[in-house]
Amino acid sequence: NLQAAQTTFQAAGVFFSRSADATGAGRKQVLDSNWVVVGQQPSPGELIGEGDAVLSVVKIGEPNNC
Repeated sequence: NLQAAQTTFQAAGVFFSRSADATGAGRKQVLDSNWVVVGQQPSPGELIGEGDAVLSVVKIGEPNNC
């Protein structure tokens, strides 16, 4: 879920990441544990700094083919 992804970033020393509703509806991620990550920029394995990570998310139970 989104909370677990953010915790992983923090464990790697990056304390600021962003998330965006992958459906395009612009919903805010108020309760991080209710969202699942379906994509990210930059791609996995690339070096990032503060604010570079953008996680694409949908609510748990929604189709994740966005």
